[in-house]
Amino acid sequence: MKPEKLANIHAAAFPKGRSWSTAEFRKMQDNPYTYLTTEEHGFAIWRSIANEAELLTIAVHPSQQNRGFGNSLMQNWMAQAAETANTAFLEVATNNASACKLYEKFGFLTVSLRKNYYAIEKGFIHAKLMRARLPFTHIQRAQ
Repeated sequence: MKPEKLANIHAAAFPKGRSWSTAEFRKMQDNPYTYLTTEEHGFAIWRSIANEAELLTIAVHPSQQNRGFGNSLMQNWMAQAAETANTAFLEVATNNASACKLYEKFGFLTVSLRKNYYAIEKGFIHAKLMRARLPFTHIQRAQ
């Protein structure tokens, strides 16, 4: 997926946040430790260093959300990451309930809180630091 398309999807998925530029995506694609997992309407960017994988961002175009693309991206990037890492981590805004729910479904647990981490229109929002073991073997389903 070209950097321009990545930037467009990211901007649409995060209209109130700081979207990443085409140049930032191009720079990430040039980094040998950064990986891109794609679906037609979304992507995940992650890096793997020293047995740890970090999800940098995941985005699905809003017109295609709630159709399973996020689940598929999570499954795919975590499977790829498990080839070189035994732990995965990410940061997520505490007010992003749908993302938190998705990550928990894939075994991520909150390990700490980064106060006032993300700038928003009227101040700041905290970030959860979440961690999961790799390989991830099954999705948590409600009984």
